[in-house]
Amino acid sequence: MILVASRIPLPNQEDGMWPTAKAPRLPPPSLPGIQASVVYDTYWKFAVERQKIFFARLKGTPWPWTADPILREHKFTNAYRASDRGSQYLIRNVIYSGDQSPTEVFFRTLLFKFFNRIETWKLLTSVFGQVAFHSYCFEEYDRVLSAAMAKGIRIYSAAYIMPSGGRKSEYVRKHQFHLRLLERMIDEQLPARLAEAKSMKQAFALLKGYPSIGDFLAYQFITDLNYSSILNWSEMDYVCPGPGAKDGIRKCFLDTGRYSEADIIKLVTERQDEEFTRLGLVFPSLWGRKLQLIDCQNLFCEVDKYARVAYPGVAGLSGRTRIKQKFLPKGELLPPWYPPKWSINARISGEKMHVSAH
Repeated sequence: MILVASRIPLPNQEDGMWPTAKAPRLPPPSLPGIQASVVYDTYWKFAVERQKIFFARLKGTPWPWTADPILREHKFTNAYRASDRGSQYLIRNVIYSGDQSPTEVFFRTLLFKFFNRIETWKLLTSVFGQVAFHSYCFEEYDRVLSAAMAKGIRIYSAAYIMPSGGRKSEYVRKHQFHLRLLERMIDEQLPARLAEAKSMKQAFALLKGYPSIGDFLAYQFITDLNYSSILNWSEMDYVCPGPGAKDGIRKCFLDTGRYSEADIIKLVTERQDEEFTRLGLVFPSLWGRKLQLIDCQNLFCEVDKYARVAYPGVAGLSGRTRIKQKFLPKGELLPPWYPPKWSINARISGEKMHVSAH
């Protein structure tokens, strides 16, 4: 197998970041049958460059924050999921803003995530003030959301498709189904059952048991709920690969042997230090927090997108050939704030953070 260098440009050697590309030494002898592709090294270089962009923006460095044309032109998520704009808003303005009882935290979190759109949350808070289950009324929320749709306002994010109740659903509009689904979850004591679950995987299965909630959404939702104080699993406990991650894995590996996609994500997460060292990369971690399973899962999804442009001849599973979303900065990048239980906010506050509006 002939390996070529990643399309992400290498800085000058004196910068000490990236050396000349080398053939990846994966896997170790104890994991036979795995063969890396030309895209594999790009996975790690992408993680470094995307994280460098994140810190450059926080430091107020003027645009462009990278010499890579693909990263400049197209939209990619951060190396750490919790650093993304939506996750930051959820953590700061939804999960930890308001009543911290399990039912209220669950209600706010799932209500936000069903729509996954900051503007929709702001619409609800502008009308109701405090978004809370104890004062929630289906008819009132339905009225506000239906009126917004009638004005041509999009209430759902385009990040991923939220399925409706299907043809058999008694509800005319998708948001009505989701409001009733959230009511049902709370009526059936799901917040308490999640808290009693013995593992993240078990909690994932509880969420997946509800209509329209498949593997992808269940994993996203349990990850978001786990940012809160009502759940406390390690992000290294469980991973469920999404469709984009499976595409990325297919592009990074010619052969995964007997290992599942989840096994591969666990493998690369555990090997991150070795892989950065092998490539001569210095990865700027999240104030000492290493990449977790959810982050490495997401990175496979993002490298799948990157490879559509950088390596058009490397096929994935979906057959997609272009990146749909262009990069358009949305205002200032606020100093980040993470779940307090991660114990990194004090380190952030100890640094002088700048913001960039570019």
